[in-house]
Amino acid sequence: ALSLPAGENSRWSRERAPARPRDRLEDSPMLTIDPDKVCHIIVKARALDAQMGLGDPTEETGASYDGPGELGGAMDDATQEELAAFIGALNQDEQVELVALTWVGRGSFAKEEWAEVVREARHAHNARTADYLLGLPLLGDYLADGLAEFGQGCDG
Repeated sequence: ALSLPAGENSRWSRERAPARPRDRLEDSPMLTIDPDKVCHIIVKARALDAQMGLGDPTEETGASYDGPGELGGAMDDATQEELAAFIGALNQDEQVELVALTWVGRGSFAKEEWAEVVREARHAHNARTADYLLGLPLLGDYLADGLAEFGQGCDG
């Protein structure tokens, strides 16, 4: 039961019901996904980037990458499979926020646009989130940069 402020009637409580969790996720400029989960993805994604020969992840390489199909024989790589399974096991809100964090990290959106970027990511969400994210070169760097925008980072 909601406790009403003094002098308020029950109509107020119906009109101003607490926001649903999804609304709070979109309206709040803070992360709800566990940063440790993001850091796990960062470590694995950087390992995949190194296998692709993308070099120093802090430098612009000019390398192009057209997605998982370009990996050829490396497509069966255990790291990629593990990462895809990990992303696929995240709940929908976590997947949405992971995509939004990636977009902030690559500079497509600013942290101040968090509500908008989460809505865009939710609208674009589908069963291929892992494929989409794994198709991004430098995913680990985008996520690390996105975490940094929120004052978070990975230890070690």
